Amino acid sequence: MCFRCFLQGLASCFGICAINHLEETLAKLEDFVRSDVFKKSVGLFSIFKDRSDNEVEKVKSTLILCYGYVAMYAPKELVLSRIEADILKNIFQYFNTKDLTLKLCLIRSICMISQAIYKGVKCGDFIFSRKAELVAQMVEFIKAEPLETMRTPVRQRAMITCTYLVSLPPCLPGLMLYGDTISALKDLLKRLLQRNLTPHGLQDMFAHLGPWIKSNKEHERQRAVEVSAALLDFYLSKLNVSTVIPFYNLGVLIALFSPRCSDSLAGVRQHAVDCVYCLLYIQLCYEGFARDHRDEMVEGLKALKKGLEEPDFTVLFHTCNNIAMRVPPDQLMSLLLAMFEGLADPDKNCSRAATVMINSLLKERGGVLQEKVPDIMSIIHSKLEEVDEEHVRKAAQQTVYILASQHKSVVVSSLLGSSLPFDSHTCTMWRSLATEPTLTSQILEQLLEKVNRDVPYKESKCFLLGSGSERIATPLPLAATCALYEIMSAPESGAAVLGLYPPLFVTLLLRVSCTVGVQLPKNLQSRERRSSSHGPAPRSLHPCSCAVETLKVMLARGGSEEVARAVGNAGGWELMVSPERHHDGIAVLAGAMARHAGPRLPLIVKNLVPTLSGVFDSQRITTTAFFAELLNSNVVNDLILLETMMDNMTGRQKDTCLLVRMLALRGLGNIASGSPEKVRKHGAKLLASMVNGMDDKDDPHNLVALEAMSSLSKLLDHVEERDIQSMLLHIAIRIRPFFDSEQPDLRQSSIVLFGKLTKFSEGNCEVFFEQILNGLVTLLLHLQDPKPEVVKACKFALRMCGPNMGCEGLCDMFLNHLREDRSLHYGEFMNNVCKHLMQSYPEMLNRLILTNLFYFKSNWVDIRAAAPMFIGFLVLHVDEDHCQQVDLDQLISGE
Repeated sequence: MCFRCFLQGLASCFGICAINHLEETLAKLEDFVRSDVFKKSVGLFSIFKDRSDNEVEKVKSTLILCYGYVAMYAPKELVLSRIEADILKNIFQYFNTKDLTLKLCLIRSICMISQAIYKGVKCGDFIFSRKAELVAQMVEFIKAEPLETMRTPVRQRAMITCTYLVSLPPCLPGLMLYGDTISALKDLLKRLLQRNLTPHGLQDMFAHLGPWIKSNKEHERQRAVEVSAALLDFYLSKLNVSTVIPFYNLGVLIALFSPRCSDSLAGVRQHAVDCVYCLLYIQLCYEGFARDHRDEMVEGLKALKKGLEEPDFTVLFHTCNNIAMRVPPDQLMSLLLAMFEGLADPDKNCSRAATVMINSLLKERGGVLQEKVPDIMSIIHSKLEEVDEEHVRKAAQQTVYILASQHKSVVVSSLLGSSLPFDSHTCTMWRSLATEPTLTSQILEQLLEKVNRDVPYKESKCFLLGSGSERIATPLPLAATCALYEIMSAPESGAAVLGLYPPLFVTLLLRVSCTVGVQLPKNLQSRERRSSSHGPAPRSLHPCSCAVETLKVMLARGGSEEVARAVGNAGGWELMVSPERHHDGIAVLAGAMARHAGPRLPLIVKNLVPTLSGVFDSQRITTTAFFAELLNSNVVNDLILLETMMDNMTGRQKDTCLLVRMLALRGLGNIASGSPEKVRKHGAKLLASMVNGMDDKDDPHNLVALEAMSSLSKLLDHVEERDIQSMLLHIAIRIRPFFDSEQPDLRQSSIVLFGKLTKFSEGNCEVFFEQILNGLVTLLLHLQDPKPEVVKACKFALRMCGPNMGCEGLCDMFLNHLREDRSLHYGEFMNNVCKHLMQSYPEMLNRLILTNLFYFKSNWVDIRAAAPMFIGFLVLHVDEDHCQQVDLDQLISGE
């Protein structure tokens, strides 16, 4: 076992004993002191047998350390009264030693005793009468140390012990501590500095003094700055510059002392001014000025010093700034870096002074720091993490703003390189770019360019075989979108957002469209999960949700709160992120824009038009859906946009994307409700588009045809008859197969359209009457359709067909019995219908029967049941002369 471990262990044992048995422990130590310890072994100390002189010193060291541990561990309310009477009296006799181990044990024991007193004075009044003696002894220890190196164990521990001693009552009447101790320390440091009277030697000295200069304890700061002033004055007095050399660490030292000129403690302020005064004259000497040269600004510091008792801190901050401006250009960065360290200064006045100096320096000289901007931005972020003070946060925002006004691209690139999701400090830095409209506009434009420059996603093959590929968001546009959100969330950005409303809206709308169904990169997925598990849930980083939130904040900041609110109330934002319903969400947005932001639309439309020929299906879908819904409002006509948008919708009929073709037809159909008076003017063109839509060859689920039929139904209320006549028959024939479609919406739309076509049949009566007869059985049977909307459509179509059938009784039946609000007794109704049919068209018996036979195999049970009933009523009411038309074998076989 090494002696040090034994020493520590034995002393700790005595300390532990003192916790509950102070009297007995002190008595045992007193017995040992009184014994003939150095001649005869006694008790616990008998392990030191056959002792040499060196071993005797070890015994003394052990004894001294035991007293220290007893003072440290014993109850404070009991031990205070015993310190001077029983403990220190047995320690003082060994201070004249030269043995290193004993000396270190003495210093350590005194340090523990000082700590015990410091903690114990809270238990009652205590006057430490021997404090001055102990301080003096520590100073002697310090003086006795060699000058080759400052960091000897004795010197370090003695100085630490002094810091504990000086904080104990009573206060020493200046004299002793400030006389002897500080004077000794000054002498010591001067002697050390004399050995290396160079900027390097000065830097080494202040590397040790720096923590004391920035201490959160006032007395430590005051003493450290006072010592610093003495050292700098000594350096200046001894300086003999034979050649002009750089004072390479002026910036670092100015950063150390300039903020202290604003310290909350007057003594520190005055000594700090002395430090700066000396530093600036040292710099002038190194620049080649004569020793007796006097600088006006530097001399002005003397006048400032007189008013430091009750200072004007505005003047102090201005003075600090002027001081910083004296630092040579090549030290600007080192000055700034050291100043940033000052943001965490425990004295708020000094911290504020540092912020003023940083921002003033950057305003005046930041233009030359372009290459250093990323480093500065990183430091700002780290300081925001380290210092949770409002004045630091505001100053940091001002710093970012100043840098951005000088180096926009570098600042933006630096912030975009921050980890996603942005933490609160990065968000603070982004928002600082929203304070001045001109700069904010330029930053927003840069971010828009970043969003648009890179592809929004990349295809990535899925891990599972046969599961296809997935779209993974690219990082730069994602980061730029997040940045746009942060800037526009600041109220100060309003003016810039208003000025860039159209490009912002268009870019973010298209960003939403091309991120639908897009996933985060795997590394960001795990990072987002980790960030959401700590504290309140952050804003979603999901690409589409992020784009939607950014678009929402853009609308709000751009004065379109009503638009954002209306879309939210209609569930439009949720629809936008859904791959299946995205276009419906866009339609909600377009409708809200038409109602609440009409004047914004011309430039938005102009900026969106080029995307209709873009490479991304998603963007063509979004733009087409947006235009389609705008055409549902008269605002496009008022803004003279209708022809442009109609031409663009017509041009999309050959688009490779089926959904684009469908939405284009919807837009053209919406003209009927948005600008009905324009339908007559463009009727032929619109009708041709609808017919082309119904003839779409790449429409496996008839979605385009369905939209064409629905839109044509709306247009027919407003077109000229001459425009429809040429295509009437073609349309009727084309839509007939949809009457029996498995899709209810196709059945309903085609039947309604058929009914509307009948009003144009007068000029082509015979030809269209044939189409009515072809569809009559189907319409009557589908009155039993399982879907109410199809039944309603059939009632409408039959009412419309009635006047064109040349049978007044049948027409009256259709008009009276097939009203929407009237329930229908189907059997009775069909009995009467068949009676009129056989009275008016007996020659049609076989044709009607054959059509009904087709429905014997219908998938719908009610229609399957209605078909034979229909035939039965026909046969019941036909004259015997026409019965031979019926093929009984075919009828019986049901085929």
